[in-house]
Amino acid sequence: MRSMRSLRAVLTATVTAVAAVGLAALSGGTAQAATPLPAHVFAPYFEAWTGESPAALAAQSGAKHLTMAFIQAATKGSCTVYWNGDSGMPIAAANFGADIKTIQGRGGDVIPSFGGYTADSTGTEIADSCTDVNQIAAAYEKVITTYDISRLDMDVEVDSLDNTAGIDRRNKAIKLVQDWAAANGRKVEVSYTLPTTTSGLGATGLAVLQNAVANGARVDVANLMTFDYYDNATHNMANDTQTAATGLYNQLGQLYPGKTSAQRWAMVGITEMPGVDDFGPAETFTVANATQVYNWAVSKGINTLSFWALQRDNGGCPGGAAADNCSGIQQNTWDFTHIFAPFTSGTTTPANDFSVTATPASGSVVAGSSATSTVKTAVTAGQAQTVGLTVSGAPAGVTASLSPTSVTAGGSSTLTLATTAAAVSGTYTISVTGSGTSGSHTATYTLTVTGGTGHQCTAAAWATGAVYTNGMQVSHKGHTWKAKWWTTGEEPGTTGEWGVWQDLGAC
Repeated sequence: MRSMRSLRAVLTATVTAVAAVGLAALSGGTAQAATPLPAHVFAPYFEAWTGESPAALAAQSGAKHLTMAFIQAATKGSCTVYWNGDSGMPIAAANFGADIKTIQGRGGDVIPSFGGYTADSTGTEIADSCTDVNQIAAAYEKVITTYDISRLDMDVEVDSLDNTAGIDRRNKAIKLVQDWAAANGRKVEVSYTLPTTTSGLGATGLAVLQNAVANGARVDVANLMTFDYYDNATHNMANDTQTAATGLYNQLGQLYPGKTSAQRWAMVGITEMPGVDDFGPAETFTVANATQVYNWAVSKGINTLSFWALQRDNGGCPGGAAADNCSGIQQNTWDFTHIFAPFTSGTTTPANDFSVTATPASGSVVAGSSATSTVKTAVTAGQAQTVGLTVSGAPAGVTASLSPTSVTAGGSSTLTLATTAAAVSGTYTISVTGSGTSGSHTATYTLTVTGGTGHQCTAAAWATGAVYTNGMQVSHKGHTWKAKWWTTGEEPGTTGEWGVWQDLGAC
């Protein structure tokens, strides 16, 4: 089986004695009526081992729903599960309970996920680890009642796909939980997250669903991991998502011949991996790909959009390999979340929006020469719009220009930074701002100048929010300025001869 999500942290687990929990726990559990998830929901994975607050990250990103990864046993053979397999993080309100209540209070929810690459490759996925179906069902029920949630996710990959006994136990336990929920008037959904080919589930993934049908276990969502194909081909990841999901749709027709076309599409889930996946650059899911997948998912009426993982939705490591905390591509923080978030509740067309990036994002020049960078724009939601481009931050001795200064989102401009011999040696941040009807976005270029004959200013740089009084000096754009009276927010060089700032000359 090919390696998937190979860069996830390997979680250490403390060996502890655990008490067995029987099926009696099912009949005794609280059966509150948790709020069902929307018919169409965006729920990116949240890496629960990082120590971050899921409620805080949900608020920052705009993702109302999260898939919480992962729940597993601490040791192979155990029937007790913990967050991340960490025996110090039992399934209890003290662990993530307050965060989950906060998310639910905002109208969202979480989907706890069992399994994942680490558990599935070490025998600590609960159905692989525990041979007692009743205790597996009790573990599922405890998560449902502890956090008052309405969906469980089963992430089954690598070795767990070949464990036929574990597959059978898992589906039998799911059936027990579903019967318990029905008897108590509670709706509980189950999603299966499975690896895929570009044309649908492979034989082992399909066998998981076939076994669910045989055991009478209802599968509400079949969620495809549309990444890590490892087939040594160069991929258009958006197109491959569509063919993979269409293949699954056809397979669901064989498994559930009584379902309508709309009902089968409503069983489909898609989980992308933003940026560079574990295979490498040949499998790169771009911001433009995300827009294509979003529009297609809305048109088909699929159930779930997700990606691995929320902590990766930033451009902190452009040009790098797959990582747990960045996408490996140039992007704005939360670009992918902002594209997918309107999917929740199903019919919202995203407002027009765009991104701005600079490639390369840095460069070094000898004073007297020039550097260039390509400023790229992309449609991140809705339709293309006109984007006006401006540049700021160039110090004395550096002239910054853009050609053209206006593009249609998706187009590019060239940033030219021309220096004179009198430029001051140092490193500067040049900002390129794109402005459109939806707002503005900024990309930065770091320019290093060497060999300049100019002198470095010694006064502190002017700050827009600082308060200055009579006689205080600042440096700004290669000049030293002195305040004539109290001021704040007035940029030196813009207030005229009789303004608050006196120009003391170049520095």
